[in-house]
Amino acid sequence: MTTLPEFDVVVVGSGAAGMTAALTAAHQGLRTLVVEKAAHFGGSSARSGGGVWIPNNAVLKRAGVQDDAGQAADYLAKIVGAEGNPQLQAAFLRHGPDMLALVQANTPLRFRWVRGYSDYYPETSGGKPGGRSIEAVPLPASVLGADRDLLNPPYLGGKGALAVTQADYRWLNLVIRHPRGLTTAVRVGTRSWLARIRRRELLTMGQALVAGLRAGLARSDVPIWLSTPLIDVEMDGERVTGVRVSRDGEPVTIRAARGVVLAAGGFEHNTQMRKEYQREPIGSEWTVGAAENTGDGILAGQRLGAALGPMDDAWWGPSVPLPRGPFFLLAERTLPGSILVNAAGRRFVNEAAPYVDAVHAMYDADTPEVPHIPAWLVFDQRYRNRYLFAARAPGRPFPAHWYSSGVCAKADTLAGLAAEIGLSGDGLTATVERFNAMADAGRDDDFQRGDSAYDRYYGDPRNRPNPCLARLSKPPFYAVRIVPGDLGTKGGLSTDERARVLREDGSPIPGLYAAGNTSALVMGRTYAGPGATLGPAMTFGYLAALDLAAG
Repeated sequence: MTTLPEFDVVVVGSGAAGMTAALTAAHQGLRTLVVEKAAHFGGSSARSGGGVWIPNNAVLKRAGVQDDAGQAADYLAKIVGAEGNPQLQAAFLRHGPDMLALVQANTPLRFRWVRGYSDYYPETSGGKPGGRSIEAVPLPASVLGADRDLLNPPYLGGKGALAVTQADYRWLNLVIRHPRGLTTAVRVGTRSWLARIRRRELLTMGQALVAGLRAGLARSDVPIWLSTPLIDVEMDGERVTGVRVSRDGEPVTIRAARGVVLAAGGFEHNTQMRKEYQREPIGSEWTVGAAENTGDGILAGQRLGAALGPMDDAWWGPSVPLPRGPFFLLAERTLPGSILVNAAGRRFVNEAAPYVDAVHAMYDADTPEVPHIPAWLVFDQRYRNRYLFAARAPGRPFPAHWYSSGVCAKADTLAGLAAEIGLSGDGLTATVERFNAMADAGRDDDFQRGDSAYDRYYGDPRNRPNPCLARLSKPPFYAVRIVPGDLGTKGGLSTDERARVLREDGSPIPGLYAAGNTSALVMGRTYAGPGATLGPAMTFGYLAALDLAAG
């Protein structure tokens, strides 16, 4: 087996958590290497919306957002509940703003507030109806130089796609319903057209975030070895001293004098692990996480006796299992004129709820005889004429293969639609009749859809009296199959406030750290707001590097 030159720190994984760890380590003067299993860098972070949730940061302050660590601590403690780790929460809130400052000082990244993108539980004490999420300002792809083609492609679109930001996405869903929808579409189109004719490709969302971090690593002379999967972690006695990887098809050992940071994502594409730890029905085909995320870092830590966090959970979201791959629903289930129903044709959740909560409700059926998986998003032609659906323009017919694959059904009556998808016609008809009466009154007495500021963010402000409620009455009627998709798994290696991996007895494994979805995250079983995956992931990558530098 070949032994390569020694580094101070080896980071496994090139998503936002891993690259922030590497950037911080390099800033601390440590010789740092990033190894990446995939042939592209960026992991799931590059496929994401790119939002970053970090309370009380400088970007928010510049935007005039009133926030403080005390409010955020109160909010996290309440939404995470008894399963939360106060030490992890305190470390995240204390060090997140400093991490962001380091990133902005050492990369071309600049961030701005996503105005109005509410925390997911804004009515909870400490929550923010106006939101705490920030996103990267669009970044020219030229910052990557020759590495441009090595950036993991986005979840939707590809190279040269429209340069859409998170802030744009809200209004594009309302392109024919609201003046801001039209002006946003014109602005996005003009920005993208100018970029093309100038041959100056713009990156947005997760693409911009990852590209900026990679550019920062290049400035700091930190290499990323692609197509270099982890085989195992090396030990000398009780201490981690490096990693074994496969490079050019050969096993090699890389020494790490200070230690190793595992930031290799979750286990969403490991069918065996999903079936071992998570509830049925479950499928690795329903995730939008990076294909290479098969739990390698978690398994390596487990072999060393590491404790595990809530492996049964994930960053869930109701998703359409399209033949080409799942589509993760955001605005579609919030916009008025749609309902989500179970096998009895009955509603079972606030359709506009935070996506983790919506899938928890899908799994928590009252009786096994009436499952909520699959569920069906039911809407009428008026809804279809007004709004985007799964990136398809308003009014545009769904592809024939959606129907032939069983993803979608259409009928002129609700009873006919129910028959198409195997539901009770009486049940669906009664549900729609009740929903229509509540929509006319503007109040969802069953599930309070539209009451929360978060619900209303993706609603239609021109729909009165409730931006999330409208009757289903214009045929034909549609039903789209919904499954428990996810952005990635949530459980992983237990860590402390310094990102050190812990054994079952609570003692740290010397030299071993974890961040991002390889670790058991600070959010517990909930989700604080848009970007609450990436904000903590980057922060604990930063903390891991600081501890390695101090050690």
